[in-house]
Amino acid sequence: MRQTPAYLLEDPEEVKRLIRENPWATIVSNTSSGLVASHYPVLLEEDAEGISIVSHVGRPDEELHELGRHEVLVVIQGPHGYVSPGWYDEGDFVPTWNHVTAHLWGTPEILAADENFQILERLVHHFEERMPHPVSLRVDESQARRIAKGTVGLRIAVTRFDARLKLSQNKPADVAHRIIEELEHGDQYAQPGLAREMRRVHPA
Repeated sequence: MRQTPAYLLEDPEEVKRLIRENPWATIVSNTSSGLVASHYPVLLEEDAEGISIVSHVGRPDEELHELGRHEVLVVIQGPHGYVSPGWYDEGDFVPTWNHVTAHLWGTPEILAADENFQILERLVHHFEERMPHPVSLRVDESQARRIAKGTVGLRIAVTRFDARLKLSQNKPADVAHRIIEELEHGDQYAQPGLAREMRRVHPA
């Protein structure tokens, strides 16, 4: 990503927040056959030192990615959206795209079948717990374990990251708040999630 100092996100805790709130990740591998990309949900390991995520892939993605044999790139994409120059002051006419994004690197550790099933249980619980009648893999554990054999669990201890908060930090406060209002309530390009991120760096 472009190295614009004002947009750098260097706080690991903020990267962790981004992962928690945006768990749908893109995994990219530079394999012996070329680039491979897949998309899977990830969970942050809250008790780990540094940044560590767990996930799973469906077979045969573990072979397509050659997982465990090299470093992979994991892209976490937070809220993003178009920013119109119609929201700027007169004379400022260049549009942009605001976003919150993190690139994470690490070499996957392939998990044993039992730990993979535990991770799958955690994933289901994580997304089901807010539902009025949460579903669990324990509804039919034997069937769930049979299905789980079609997946491969992995852990990625992040060795480095490159993250950005590009949220109109280069604009005057009144313009930034005008952008926030449009993202919250506008008719053309409303992105409430992006507006919430902007309010974190442009307090009222």
